[in-house]
Amino acid sequence: MDSSSLSKACSVGSDKDGSESSAGAEERSVFEIFGWVYHLGVNSIGREYCHLRFLFIRGKYVEMYKRDPHENPGIKPIRKGVVGPALVIEELGRRKVNHGDVYVIRFYSRLDESKKGEIACPTAGETRKWIEAFDHAKQQAEYELTRGRSVRNKLNLEDQINLDGHRPRVRRYAHGLRKLIKIGQGPETLLCQSSSLVASARSDGYFNGDVGDAIEPHEWKCIRTINGVRIFEDVADSQNSKSVIVKATAVVDANADTAFEVVLNLERHQRYEWDVLTGDLELVNSYDGHYDVVYGTYDPKYLTRWHSKRDFIFSRQWFRGQDGAYTILQLPTVHKNKPPTSRYHRTKINPSTWEIRNLNTAMGSTPKCLVTQMLEIHSAGWCRWKKNHCSKFEKSVPYALLCQVAGLKEYISANPALKAESTTTVIQSKNSDVSISNGESEEVEAGDEFYDAIAGDSSSSEEESDDDEIDQKDPKVKLKNVSWAITLALKRNSAKDANKELDPNAVSAVIDPSHFHGSLHHGKDETDSNCWTSPSGKGFMIRGKTYLKDNSKVMGGDPLLKLLAVDWFKVDNKVDKIALHPKSLLQSESGKKLPFVLVINLQVPAKPNYSMVLYYAAERPPNKNSLLAKFANGTDMYRDARFKLIPSIAKGYWMVKRAVGTKACLLGKAVTCNYLRQDNFLEIDVDIGSSSVARSVIGLVLGYVTSLVVDLAILIEAKEEAELPEYILGTVRLNSIRLDSAVHLEV
Repeated sequence: MDSSSLSKACSVGSDKDGSESSAGAEERSVFEIFGWVYHLGVNSIGREYCHLRFLFIRGKYVEMYKRDPHENPGIKPIRKGVVGPALVIEELGRRKVNHGDVYVIRFYSRLDESKKGEIACPTAGETRKWIEAFDHAKQQAEYELTRGRSVRNKLNLEDQINLDGHRPRVRRYAHGLRKLIKIGQGPETLLCQSSSLVASARSDGYFNGDVGDAIEPHEWKCIRTINGVRIFEDVADSQNSKSVIVKATAVVDANADTAFEVVLNLERHQRYEWDVLTGDLELVNSYDGHYDVVYGTYDPKYLTRWHSKRDFIFSRQWFRGQDGAYTILQLPTVHKNKPPTSRYHRTKINPSTWEIRNLNTAMGSTPKCLVTQMLEIHSAGWCRWKKNHCSKFEKSVPYALLCQVAGLKEYISANPALKAESTTTVIQSKNSDVSISNGESEEVEAGDEFYDAIAGDSSSSEEESDDDEIDQKDPKVKLKNVSWAITLALKRNSAKDANKELDPNAVSAVIDPSHFHGSLHHGKDETDSNCWTSPSGKGFMIRGKTYLKDNSKVMGGDPLLKLLAVDWFKVDNKVDKIALHPKSLLQSESGKKLPFVLVINLQVPAKPNYSMVLYYAAERPPNKNSLLAKFANGTDMYRDARFKLIPSIAKGYWMVKRAVGTKACLLGKAVTCNYLRQDNFLEIDVDIGSSSVARSVIGLVLGYVTSLVVDLAILIEAKEEAELPEYILGTVRLNSIRLDSAVHLEV
């Protein structure tokens, strides 16, 4: 099993041998992580606070101290409890607390959302690692509940879940860690202290480079190199477009967390050292922790002969993927608090994106990340610059933006302190030796799931090597442009007999598509709009037979399940258990006769709300020993760790493509998923609105939805060799969906 070892050079170290915890001596070697965090809340008289607290996670147990217990032996925790399976962890993003920025994590109970609270970290990287640690603790609790070691421990765990933990000498504190309250303001000096994370377990290297799990329609051509930074042009469709997509790419000697913090930081003196254009920036407004509006000015004398100073406004939207990569979207905008003035000439900043992802490096070596900035510019000016190197493009705003990557690279290289900070908290990987005295070796499963743990964009390390190492860097969607993928498919058999997932002894049902109709019509061909079709799995890359050995992926095959129909509903409030609604396909006589149906209910937050319901059917029921049967009949925790979706924008605005990406996503870890197993079906209700990041992305998608062609692949993640290679459960292509075509559903 792979676990995580989180360490900091200046920290006291990890308790590898482990002292006797509240779980007893039998858990001496279980996973441990500890360090400083900020506890945000409201006290008994209503005043908001920000307290520095020492948090200790040991196995499934969590304890909070006022001081470091390693330096103060015998100190008692001010609160303690169990991270139970009902705990939901959500990353709320960046928030300003008393003139300082922190990254906030919210906790709440799925059984009682009034029991909630928040802690915060000074960097996004530490926030990610704490989220992983809490999810690992959830896996531990789930494991002990389902396979329990003893009746005593099982009862003890249930008591802890009921929030009956001991909290000595604490007045008016919430019951257990899960009942921390809302954010408040606190001493500014606390925000200068760094949180240290330490764990006793195994390690993993950095994530891979710029790869995805769907074949993208890009063909990048390097047309210039500036100070070691390559500038590319997307030549896939440049002849037929009024705008051109270009990008600058460089390898930076720091981890992704450090580069992200530098790019996002608005502090003038720091930006002056690397950013020739957007050095003078001012925060206008911040919204949900992942979105803000920024106002900036610049003196054009460094670029042109203009005499009037320029100003601009742009919005920034950022999020972190499950593979630990950061994406920042920047779009020109307007804001009522910053209208145009006579002092400045208002200009527009080109739409652009930053993508920052860690690269694999040898243990002990300098961490590296790949920084990519993409930019949209007018094709006429770009073509003139390519043909004439002495053109005025070098003195333009787009050129200054492309040079930001070079400035960032040199700035970080020239500041060893930044790189030293970036290496104080690292992820390492080795096979875990988590064990207990009674010799239960199955603890390894909990460790594997730790790396799948994400909540509101936390990342995986081993598993999310959905950043895998097949170099599918810039393939085209059209088959003639993916000859490399065809060759790969010939060399590697991409599909085991997926039909073994279905009961071979059962009589196959004859499924007549004409008997099943949803509110969204089935498209006749590629030119049809406001419709759905079911493409093959060849546009998606899935884990191959040897994935656990070499991280290799192969082209997907035909889906195991058949997409029968799609419902497109408009609802007043999000609707769960939609398969039980009288208008559902499964309530028809034909639907009740189907051997097995997988219902995916994608709940889209908007005004009004929408539900996109996908019905996938099998000709035979699942084989009881198959991965599909384990998923259909398993626990919610098991399903959350396995339910995977691969998105791809086959056609649409390029910034929407960058926002959605092509990386596989464990939906149960990114958003709240509710499951209903009944009769002949399994329904999965995917609450997209449960994550602030997902809400932001879906909001961007809805703005362009009528011009988008969206491909989705649904599968169950394979984690063991016997489960490989993966197979695709089902696919769907949504072509130019109109919001006004949704049918109102009465509940």
